[in-house]
Amino acid sequence: MSTNKALNSLVWIAVDWGSSNLRAWGLDKDDQVISQASSDKGMLSLKANEYEAELLRLVGNWLPATGQIDVVVCGMAGARQGWLEAAYLPVPTRLDQLSLGAVTPMLTGSQLRVYLLPGLSQTRSATTNFDVMRGEETQLAGLVAETPGFSGLACLPGTHAKWATLEAGAVTQFTTYLTGELYQLLARQSVLQHSIGNDDLNDAVCLDAFTAAVKESYEAPEAFSSRLFGLRAQDLLDSQLPAGKMRGATLAARLSGLAIGLELSGACRQRSNDEPIMLIGGQALCHRYTVALNTIGYQAQHLEGDKAVLAGLRLAHHAL
Repeated sequence: MSTNKALNSLVWIAVDWGSSNLRAWGLDKDDQVISQASSDKGMLSLKANEYEAELLRLVGNWLPATGQIDVVVCGMAGARQGWLEAAYLPVPTRLDQLSLGAVTPMLTGSQLRVYLLPGLSQTRSATTNFDVMRGEETQLAGLVAETPGFSGLACLPGTHAKWATLEAGAVTQFTTYLTGELYQLLARQSVLQHSIGNDDLNDAVCLDAFTAAVKESYEAPEAFSSRLFGLRAQDLLDSQLPAGKMRGATLAARLSGLAIGLELSGACRQRSNDEPIMLIGGQALCHRYTVALNTIGYQAQHLEGDKAVLAGLRLAHHAL
């Protein structure tokens, strides 16, 4: 999918190259988006020698007849299994200096000058575990670009949710929770698959089930496993549950609440609730996390994920 306009004013290209998808934006001298395109050719469907051709297929009709265009790329194209590895930068790392770790792959053509941004890494210490992120650091850089010198706690919900502590525009430590993946495995591949439907927090019954489960899991994370099996037993025994699709939806909301509550127990329990937590990502998932955080006494702010990644890529391009 591609949309174009006024490409004679193209100055550089921003790219977010994930595991499953590729998104590109053409920007002018004022860093305004004048074109955008996307494809399903993420890292998982490409070999290293196929990246250049896929990028040109997507943006080739944007390019001028002569000269080179800078392309700044974040995400999995810089992974070890991607186009060319951009080694992780160890934390603490200033987010306005990500471009210092960028690598430039050798290209067969001369129309593009590509910079692959690095991810961030963390080793084990008295207070941290081994951890990595790739792609999310650029969204965090976007937060810093939007709020220079940001200090506080940021959460990027998703399949692998990231919680990062920022101090004066630098990531000092972070933690990954497999909450989204855990939910999918439990809902689709465990005994719970016979009970779990599709939840909808716009429904009052689902919302109540979700918030109750968040609170339970947050307050007693040690009971998480037993509460999981309790979902199956509840489906079999609880005559108060709604019938039909709403039954599965209610249990899905409860499973989601248990999983997110467990995550919040690890991420928030030792932190003050005086300052709001910054959520970065899509509207629907960030709303779910906002409800969960409000349930346990925390406030949240939201930065849209696309806005964050573009702001982070702009920040990196300025620093090149």
